[in-house]
Amino acid sequence: MNERVIELTDIAPKEFWGAQDAHLETIKKYYPKLKIVARGTTLKAFGEAEILDEFETRFKRLMHHFSRYNSIDDNVILRVLETSHQHDVEHMHDRDKILVHGIGGKLIKAMTPNQQKLVDTIYKNDMVFAIGPAGTGKTYTGVAMAVKALKEKQVKRIILTRPAVEAGENLGFLPGDMKEKLDPYMQPLYDALRDMLPPQTLEDYILKGIIQIAPLAFMRGRTLDNAFVILDEAQNTTHSQMKMFLTRMGKNAKFMITGDPGQVDLPRRTISGLKEAILILKDVEGVGIIYLDDKDIVRHRLVKKIIDAYKSIENND
Repeated sequence: MNERVIELTDIAPKEFWGAQDAHLETIKKYYPKLKIVARGTTLKAFGEAEILDEFETRFKRLMHHFSRYNSIDDNVILRVLETSHQHDVEHMHDRDKILVHGIGGKLIKAMTPNQQKLVDTIYKNDMVFAIGPAGTGKTYTGVAMAVKALKEKQVKRIILTRPAVEAGENLGFLPGDMKEKLDPYMQPLYDALRDMLPPQTLEDYILKGIIQIAPLAFMRGRTLDNAFVILDEAQNTTHSQMKMFLTRMGKNAKFMITGDPGQVDLPRRTISGLKEAILILKDVEGVGIIYLDDKDIVRHRLVKKIIDAYKSIENND
């Protein structure tokens, strides 16, 4: 009897096999002539070579579907197993509209024209600056593009960083180990990732270093290649920090820099590295700069009103 061994790569087995192995049972029923055994991340199938070849091809399509959409059910399983061509399996949504299928079937895509401009600009350029106020989806869109690039194997890792300016990037006076000290500053990045990746997958990626979340100070001396790198809250970088970060760019890298020049927390008379960078790099080929505004705010409807109210006060100062 012939044997075929298939490993679930970057897939959480509990979620893939389903509650009480319900998904596995559906697969077994579709291939009654094969003996199929699954333990953890390993599946073994026994039977005739010709049936095994077909099973392996279609099972890998099922894995691909799960990696892309973060979920499967009996209908999906049967549709994938019954379909002859990968193209037919993927006949669904416009590539440029749906960025990532998030947790619970959430469709993550550009919500405004400017967010779509940002997506298009990231496709066309290796370095992109996304400038705009809070709530305009700068970071969220960037993280979605990074997860998409990772899923499609365009990059090997995602690196997310912010200047921990509130702690002076010293962090020594904060209680706890390094991770505990950093987490408050990195929380918005974790929140975005949790919307887009199953908990076990995210945990595995972080443990393996496929996703790295670290303060900007930790980037010094590194060359970042085969990576989608996001510098968030870049308005709080200094001249030297921004220059250091931008020159970390390695081969096959995408760099995205997000920030709001109106929310600088640096000491007085310290020039924001973001403001300086968008002035001196605006005409450099391969660098894209997208501006988002109040119309792109996708948080609670009150956020836009709050920003408008503060803006009227600030303009009168």
